[in-house]
Amino acid sequence: MSEKTSRADRRDLTLHFDHHALVIHRRYEVVSIVNDVLIGLWFLAGSICFFYSSLMMIGTWLFVVGSAQMLIRPAIRLSRHLHLKQLPSPSSDF
Repeated sequence: MSEKTSRADRRDLTLHFDHHALVIHRRYEVVSIVNDVLIGLWFLAGSICFFYSSLMMIGTWLFVVGSAQMLIRPAIRLSRHLHLKQLPSPSSDF
């Protein structure tokens, strides 16, 4: 196959993103990142508390909070998906 034929067979892909969908995606991404940072902080603080027997109860509660917050992660993704699904679908060029 010649180079000229190869170029003619190539298909270019053009993606069009709705501005509102991008804004929603970015906002949920920020919420997800903040949630992940907080999870890390709870588990780190809980781990440090376990070095001191007087703080063991606080450490346990921090682990419980971190574990509960891990359940928020899929809720954030599901919320984003449902929010994006409610947007009107962009007009198609096809």
